Amino acid sequence: MKVFHVDAFTDEKFSGNPAGVVPEALTLTKAQMQQIARELNLSETAFLIPTTNGNADFRILYFTPQTEVDFCGHATLAAAWIIATETEWKKESVHFETNIGIVPVEFKYEDQNLLRAYMTQAKPKTKEINIDIDELASILGLQKTDFDQTLPIKLASTGNWHLLVPVKTRKGIDNAVPNFSLLKKHNENQNIITTHLFTFDCDIEGCLLYTRDFAPAVGVDEDPFTGSANGALAGYLALEQLGQVNTTSYSIAQGHIVGRPGYCHVRIEHIGNQPTVKIGGVAVKTISGFVHL
Repeated sequence: MKVFHVDAFTDEKFSGNPAGVVPEALTLTKAQMQQIARELNLSETAFLIPTTNGNADFRILYFTPQTEVDFCGHATLAAAWIIATETEWKKESVHFETNIGIVPVEFKYEDQNLLRAYMTQAKPKTKEINIDIDELASILGLQKTDFDQTLPIKLASTGNWHLLVPVKTRKGIDNAVPNFSLLKKHNENQNIITTHLFTFDCDIEGCLLYTRDFAPAVGVDEDPFTGSANGALAGYLALEQLGQVNTTSYSIAQGHIVGRPGYCHVRIEHIGNQPTVKIGGVAVKTISGFVHL
């Protein structure tokens, strides 16, 4: 069975966030999908199967090495990239049926070369969380003074719930040394997929925000680049009208501290008071081959 290893949110091999893609997974059981995801040992592997939904082109399932998750941004980008570059797909978009609904991905071409793909994420939502700041600082290996208390710590979702933690400086984010055992229990108790640190103190050219993401509750201590969490962050900033975001177009950097720098481009489109979050990026195939069952 054909399988690909794709570095997402980067145009350089061995950067960004690697995802597995199995483009023809019809005959696989979920137990086999979980085994393959564990064998590939990437943060997520995407499996494509036929769909009966008339609004979608494929059904897509996502597995970490430990469990199935409802949505994964970088694996969605990776799967769309494989469809556009490794198959005879001629359309300018592909629609995935996921556990959170239909996720469209638009392809942007120049001279028949694929430049970028934009995924439209689920309707952004935020909600309050009662949290002990001192306890959170201890769990994340930060000082209480590292938090940017001009911005609220909140839960946000464009498909998965993430805990968004504003930090004053990039140095503060890079210095975080989480206690992953405690963070795993905390995230499980709050039904959180990841804890996402972000700052506007970003010295990376062309980028407004710098982030870092921890997901021990689903078996991934640190994710190099997180399309769903950065989408949730973009939705949070748009809904709450917070921080320095006074534009509908900007870029986010992540993964530099773990040696896998990645970038996404955010587009916010408004229909009335409701923002729609589109996360754009590029990807590069690094491995292709077969898994033998």
